[in-house]
Amino acid sequence: MNEQGGRLAGTWPARWWRAGCFVLLMALLGCAEVPQPPLAVGMSAWVGFDPLVLARDRRLVAPSQVKVVELASGTEVQRALNNGLLDAAAVSLDETLRLVDAGLDLRIVALLAASHGADVVVARPDIRSPRDLRGEFVAVEDSSGGAFMLQRLLGKTGLTRADIRVVNLEVGGHLDALRDGRVAAAVSYAPVSAPLIAAGFQPIFSSRGIPGEVVDVLVVRTAVLRERPEAVDELLRTWDAGLQALRTDTSQAASTLARGTELSTIDYVGVFKDVEFVGLQTSLRQLTGPSVELEAKARAVGGALMEAGLLRRMPLLVELVETSALKRVLGAPGHS
Repeated sequence: MNEQGGRLAGTWPARWWRAGCFVLLMALLGCAEVPQPPLAVGMSAWVGFDPLVLARDRRLVAPSQVKVVELASGTEVQRALNNGLLDAAAVSLDETLRLVDAGLDLRIVALLAASHGADVVVARPDIRSPRDLRGEFVAVEDSSGGAFMLQRLLGKTGLTRADIRVVNLEVGGHLDALRDGRVAAAVSYAPVSAPLIAAGFQPIFSSRGIPGEVVDVLVVRTAVLRERPEAVDELLRTWDAGLQALRTDTSQAASTLARGTELSTIDYVGVFKDVEFVGLQTSLRQLTGPSVELEAKARAVGGALMEAGLLRRMPLLVELVETSALKRVLGAPGHS
């Protein structure tokens, strides 16, 4: 063999070895599990969802596991769910019924809170009662929980939507509309209602008048429940961690949460008195058993929505509730 042939003969095994290594490396990379993005849970700026915000801001949850996303309104949350940008959401029970009715495949995995006065309808000072709204323009985020509050206000006073002039407007635009005189009243909730009241608009109706009906729940896409159970468990732990932090030192929690609002820490603590937060144990108890406590509430809410033409069909609660994640988390060490 000549010298050139010898060099070629000595080179081919090295080239094949390097090529083999490259192929093996690509195969290993192809088999490697792609890291999952954090589970994205969305919510509006409603005080009933504050434990999730507190858990995020206090770093009580790893951002690589759960991403807490605050959006401008309930409508924005629904839009993000519809567009597949969220895996889960904190929403009101009436919003859940309407989302499912619209075709979203969601399950309720936990109860979060009940409003006992934190949802409110405010009006200009000369309007003393809901009956005075006849013929007036009323701002409401009609695709969100405000529509249910408005319907219950009307039902309590014998009015119908035909008796008022509904202005569909997201909560961020309510103050300007009230100040400009474009509307006489607005359906709002804490803490975004604080600037409206501070500007001189008076509460004429609140969720205190419909006890047990304004309920907040945590919903998760059914596919996510099936494909990422560990992430759903971590989401429940996030709520639990935030709630424990709020209960342990309410004043300090209020100090954190009041930033960016027009409420002082003391006023924010006062807002908490109008909200009943639900722990995981209570949540499981109310979602299971022979007499599911949520059933009666759901029927009352669904009935009001159907009466207003906002719901076509009342789904069976058993089709909406999934408690497997609650049971897993509560069965873990540290929960009794």
